[in-house]
Amino acid sequence: METEGFDWDEANRGHVQANGLDPAEVEQALLDPARIGASAYNVAGEQRWAALGSTEAGRVLFVVFSTRGGRSRVVTARDATATEKRRYRKRGK
Repeated sequence: METEGFDWDEANRGHVQANGLDPAEVEQALLDPARIGASAYNVAGEQRWAALGSTEAGRVLFVVFSTRGGRSRVVTARDATATEKRRYRKRGK
């Protein structure tokens, strides 16, 4: 994922914080070199992507994001479910 950083504002920052996450954790999960990515869905012609990635503390997150102007814009993020955590931990095996 080649980006020039992240696009945070009050809305998306507040959304991830309401889910008990810190924006820095979400960035770590998206920058995780072992993350698993997939196409998610389109909204008004904008492609959304999903990723499972781990923070530096080992917390596995599910993140939905788009890319705008070379920057990642997080739409939502949450802790990964038990099934998603297994999938992340078994990747490449």
